[in-house]
Amino acid sequence: MAEVTIPKEKMNYTIDLLITMVTEEIAEETGKDRKDALMDFLCSRTGKALYDEKTKLWCNGPAYIAELYMEELKNS
Repeated sequence: MAEVTIPKEKMNYTIDLLITMVTEEIAEETGKDRKDALMDFLCSRTGKALYDEKTKLWCNGPAYIAELYMEELKNS
């Protein structure tokens, strides 16, 4: 099967939507303000990996990504 190429603009839009869903989940789980959860997530290894298309992390759902982030916090 041939690999599908997704335009950069659509990829970034998809990732931005995922981040919105992930930070909402993190905020609910931790009790943090959504803005604080967003800033913390974007500065994390998980947040940076999400924008690295080679990791294919964007292929996963928000619950999985939030779980990875929470694991990162535990191991920090």
